[in-house]
Amino acid sequence: MLIDEELTLKKLEIFLAFMRTGNLGRAAAELDTSNVSVHRAIHSLESALRCPLFKHEGRNLTPLESAYVLEEHAQKLVQDVLGAVRLTREAAGFSAERFRLGSLYSLTVKTVPQLIMGLKLRRSELNIDLILGSNIDLLYKLKNMEVDAILVSLDETVSDPDCEQLPLFSDDIFLATPADSPFAGHSEVDLADLREDTFITLTQGFATHQDGARVFRQAGFEPKVAMQVNDIFTLLSMVSSGVGYALLPGRVAAVYENRVRLVPLQARYHLQQHIGVVFLKAKERDPNLLALLAECRMYTNRLG
Repeated sequence: MLIDEELTLKKLEIFLAFMRTGNLGRAAAELDTSNVSVHRAIHSLESALRCPLFKHEGRNLTPLESAYVLEEHAQKLVQDVLGAVRLTREAAGFSAERFRLGSLYSLTVKTVPQLIMGLKLRRSELNIDLILGSNIDLLYKLKNMEVDAILVSLDETVSDPDCEQLPLFSDDIFLATPADSPFAGHSEVDLADLREDTFITLTQGFATHQDGARVFRQAGFEPKVAMQVNDIFTLLSMVSSGVGYALLPGRVAAVYENRVRLVPLQARYHLQQHIGVVFLKAKERDPNLLALLAECRMYTNRLG
């Protein structure tokens, strides 16, 4: 048997409201519609089902056995449809109860905790997963919908026609030295003076690796790289232990602050990272994402 096109979920909702309230006026008030609309929907439902649901007693509608049968099954049907809609939206990452935020390791020092606290205040029911990685890794996860938004350096590696960007702040690149290094007390440093020294870098794919390579090209030499590591905290630990120098953004200054100094580079080597949030255009109306973007704007305003 084919389902009559007049048999709709909206009419079932109206029917269920009438069965709950037992009155056209109360059902209309609950649904923010008119008595006539409720009566018309019920009459149309009877036509679609090709059987009566109510006995007309003056202006009153008295449910028949058929109405109680339909009520029982319609309640389950409507709940199943609502559940299917919710699960479908969650599978697409829209307004799910879990928000997956991708970030650079260096942003967990200050930026990420503040944004997460603000987001939790806006949406207390939200569970937040934090996924750390490089610019390239995080963009791949974003495009494959493994994360809902990413906090990264806004360079060419995350320029994508399917994505939107919201800038947060800019950050200078410094020379990271051990606290007992002869350069630690300098007001600025000429990077060319370190051409014979050893450096530690992040692996390729990280924005700081790419930015460091640009600065070394400006200084006119290829650095002697002792090792490459996969996160900025390991790198800082290596610098503090005297394994080598590094080029790092200023936002990590609070880490190992008694053992690592960030020394400004001379003006000719000046380079900034522009940090921001990247998200898919297709999800720009998702309530969870909108809450994060609102918090990001507030964070930027606080920075002045």
